[in-house]
Amino acid sequence: MANIRSAEKQRRQAEKRKVRNVAAASRLKSALKRIRAAVAGGLSDLSAGFSDIDKAAKRKVIKKNTANRYKARLSAAAKRATAK
Repeated sequence: MANIRSAEKQRRQAEKRKVRNVAAASRLKSALKRIRAAVAGGLSDLSAGFSDIDKAAKRKVIKKNTANRYKARLSAAAKRATAK
């Protein structure tokens, strides 16, 4: 337990950030599952999914390169699914 007021404030702020970050990560994971299911089902329109990924990158939930990698892999999977 913190004895100093500034340390107590930092603890409170860290808890708020943690809740926000956990929620954002969960939202991203759900979006990725939804997009992957849609791609597996044959849907080729990925704009809504890409938007979710870009928002997560903008809010620093994931890094920019990670977002680009996710989008590239989803695009490739959609291309393979439509080619069949």
